[in-house]
Amino acid sequence: MVHYLPSKINSEFMTHPILSVAPMMGCTDRHFRYLLRLISPKALLYSEMITTGALLYNAPEAFLQHAQDEPVALQLGGSDPKALAACAVLAESFGYQEVNLNCGCPSDRVQTGGIGACLMATPEVVADCYRAMQAATALPITIKCRIGIDDHDSYDDFLGFIAPNYEAGCRLFVVHARAAILKGLSPKDNREIPPLKYDYVTRIQKDFPKAVFVLNGGLKTVEDVLAARAQVSSLMLGRAIYNDPWLLHRLDVALDQAHAIDPAAIIDQFRDYMQVQLAQGVRLKHMTRHLLGLYLGQPGARSYRRYLSEHMFEDDAGIEVFDRAITHRQTPNRTAPYDE
Repeated sequence: MVHYLPSKINSEFMTHPILSVAPMMGCTDRHFRYLLRLISPKALLYSEMITTGALLYNAPEAFLQHAQDEPVALQLGGSDPKALAACAVLAESFGYQEVNLNCGCPSDRVQTGGIGACLMATPEVVADCYRAMQAATALPITIKCRIGIDDHDSYDDFLGFIAPNYEAGCRLFVVHARAAILKGLSPKDNREIPPLKYDYVTRIQKDFPKAVFVLNGGLKTVEDVLAARAQVSSLMLGRAIYNDPWLLHRLDVALDQAHAIDPAAIIDQFRDYMQVQLAQGVRLKHMTRHLLGLYLGQPGARSYRRYLSEHMFEDDAGIEVFDRAITHRQTPNRTAPYDE
């Protein structure tokens, strides 16, 4: 295998956090990221995908404001180099630590715009986008992709996407190790049905040893992560952490990068944050919708979820809704299961 020589090597890409939390539409907004940062000081957090049009034709602060969630990466959706470059500049001005280009989302809406996973069919276009973005900002520019699209999912197809972008200078690729099926599968099914091919990620890492390939897809438990960690240096989880935010701390513990946490204190801190946001006009539902998994597996969790789900969408819902939801469950043990 010939190792491609880049026009520009970005040394920042040689290291990367062991754990990152995937960009998830409707999930990884600034409120959920604030909660995750209270739980883990080291994990790299990704924003939801934000399209270039949303940023360039609206007030960018409506999409880019964030607080105390660093290190955090902004994921962009787009295919126009100039627009992406302008958005990368905005990301730097708003204090993000990385800009990630989405080349993996298979939704119909994203396909209609010619962005997301369909970009894997045009790797040279992606390379042009990468060059424009990297030239515009000092932030590292990274790419999130699949291993292929539809029936173009051989290793050679995957290599054909990675190679020109590596040559353009990209040194960090986040790889959801499944193909994206652009017709016939929903985004949800695309997260589960196409078979995982972790061997593509370990093989591409050997073929491009100066790049970092972050493994994403199918990682749901501590055991999954430890098994994968034996093969790759960096891993990304998504829905498993969204459904059980404390999993992020258990992973930190398993990977020997944890600090002691007090779940009850973290919940109190997030409650204080919600009160500040409510005073600024943010609706309660925009924050508490991320808290349904807060007591997963604990006594009274179902009653807590039910009460919160039934009342957080009310027009006048205030912090008392969250407080009452908590009363529907038993007081958690502060030393288990999160203070390993």
